[in-house]
Amino acid sequence: HLNKHIAVVHEMKKPFQCSICLFKFFQRSDLNRHIAAVHEKKKPFMCSICPFKFSFKFELNNHIAIVHEKKKAFECSLCPYKVGRKDHLNRHIAIVHENKKPFLCSTCPSTFGYKYHLNKHIAVVHEMKKPFRCSICRFKFFQKSDLNRHITAVHEKKKPFVCSMCSSKFVLKVTLTKHIADV
Repeated sequence: HLNKHIAVVHEMKKPFQCSICLFKFFQRSDLNRHIAAVHEKKKPFMCSICPFKFSFKFELNNHIAIVHEKKKAFECSLCPYKVGRKDHLNRHIAIVHENKKPFLCSTCPSTFGYKYHLNKHIAVVHEMKKPFRCSICRFKFFQKSDLNRHITAVHEKKKPFVCSMCSSKFVLKVTLTKHIADV
């Protein structure tokens, strides 16, 4: 193990190179796993609870712990946010508390913390994509979940998230969380 450690970490020796992306590996088995997972998109590890599949066993184990067992080992020291992965906590801190927004819109000056939010912005604002229409008021939405939330809040007048301290009600869980942090 020591020789492997010295070769990989200190001497940077990685003799097995992927012919597709040129990524290098210390062992042929690591290269083979990389090719199967990244380039062939093989996902042999199946969740027994839901239909998700994974390329690596550790990904399946993380999924089960976070999604199905609701384990959230990483807690933000600045707000009540909890998450199952350290990289998600670091991203939360950078975006929410340090206001870092690395994704820039090429059409306008808007910036975003998440690539998904940039893509949504482009689709809704610049491409005017809103395929989900409310059958009651004809308002249009980019996502079906936004339409459902609209119907629940506006037309059914439901606010499912209740503050345990003052009984205030909210449409969104994130709004309740912000309220609790402010109280």
